[in-house]
Amino acid sequence: MPAGAPEKGVEKGVEKSLEKGEESVVLNVVVNGFWGVREEGPPAIAERWYATLVRLRELDAGTFHGWHEAGDGVPADPPLTPSVAALTDYVVRENTGPDLDVVGYGASLWAHNSGAAKVTSAFRAGGSSPYVTHSVSVSFRSRTVDEDADVIRRTPEILAVLGEEWDIDAGQVYDKALYRAVADHFGLENSDPRCGRAVFLSERRAALAPEGLPGAYTPVANGGLIIDLTRGGTRTASAGTVIDVNATLRDTGALEPLATPRDRDKL
Repeated sequence: MPAGAPEKGVEKGVEKSLEKGEESVVLNVVVNGFWGVREEGPPAIAERWYATLVRLRELDAGTFHGWHEAGDGVPADPPLTPSVAALTDYVVRENTGPDLDVVGYGASLWAHNSGAAKVTSAFRAGGSSPYVTHSVSVSFRSRTVDEDADVIRRTPEILAVLGEEWDIDAGQVYDKALYRAVADHFGLENSDPRCGRAVFLSERRAALAPEGLPGAYTPVANGGLIIDLTRGGTRTASAGTVIDVNATLRDTGALEPLATPRDRDKL
């Protein structure tokens, strides 16, 4: 990914993929997070990814297993058994070029198990460029599994996993229509912090969040905060409610974008 083009990371790839087969997809939900400059090599990135995959399997073993390297083509290909060593090797194989320490590393895995949505785990991380956005995502797509699936109800918990294991600056849970409604209303770039069905705020952002928003507040291990507008999947957050919450969080500075060029990983 060329330096100076932060929108062309994981988020851009997710948005492109949403256009394919749209009319037949009944489930299209993404959990993601972003941060700024944090220089890390493949072994450190692999440690974060492995810890993430382990915790995801603990949340829903039926969805989060049988991982395939993205681009390996067909489900019959042998899956990758996650370990720090195996993931390090995969990240190295997936990334070639003379400036990886600047633009960072990217890779993804996918799984599609019986009775479960197709899930993709992806990231871009480790670069030193102050113009590259680092990101991590877990996305769900299905023509048969719908919003009632337990794993979708628990997406705010997945957001907490990403927030803790990748030490993100901000993150959200969204479906395609909600993402576009919020982006269009506020004129946001892909990497701009925002609230979806749920929002993750790093410690400094969390300190700026007001009390009384229409969601469940859950502190996480690294000082961050999850605000879940679905309250554990027990209610639906309308686009109007999500836009109102975004407006409030923007007014307090909790969703202030990192300045570019970035000199830090979090607010």
